[in-house]
Amino acid sequence: MKLFTFFNSSASYRVRIALALKGIRYDAVGVNIRNGEQYHDDYLALNPMGVVPALITDSGQQIGQSLAIIDYLDRRYPEPRLIPDDEQQRAQVLEIAFAIACDIHPVNNMRILHYLGDELDVSETEKKRWYAHWVKQGLGAVERLLERGDAGDYCVGGRVTLADCCLIPQWANAKRMGCDLSAYPYCQRIYQHCTALPAFIAAVPERQADVIPA
Repeated sequence: MKLFTFFNSSASYRVRIALALKGIRYDAVGVNIRNGEQYHDDYLALNPMGVVPALITDSGQQIGQSLAIIDYLDRRYPEPRLIPDDEQQRAQVLEIAFAIACDIHPVNNMRILHYLGDELDVSETEKKRWYAHWVKQGLGAVERLLERGDAGDYCVGGRVTLADCCLIPQWANAKRMGCDLSAYPYCQRIYQHCTALPAFIAAVPERQADVIPA
């Protein structure tokens, strides 16, 4: 199995967490999205969206999009289950995961920020305001979902799910961007708990082979 990844991509981070949780061995191939490697023809043939991650499975199937990859892994390697079978918990997990992966992340990822600066001439200060606005709106909603579900050390139930795989990278990015995160105690508790677990430690950007020193 081969994962095309970038150390500081939150979508790649999600998949690395899932792979580590399931104990799946894979070869990591770094794709430097800072210098445009994701737009090279050979990579676009693998993932036409020109984003990371992408996975080539043991059978040769090519999968882009982090949530599709994790869903495949969950069906192919069902333990530990990351998307619950229980209908109520499944809906809770997907609601939180989609809120992060579909509502927060897309408007704040690198290619959007580059477009704001390179094409629309938005200043660095204004880009940070943009980033902080969507983090505040998105994490505020996630926090309310966690409160409604009476979350403990994990987003849903008493174990790691897809929701945690999505929350931890998003929280880490928000910290890196200097966002005020004081208003989200449920998110904070989950982040502190999960990032102490071996699978999450193994997946952090700083431990990846393609890490670019600050």
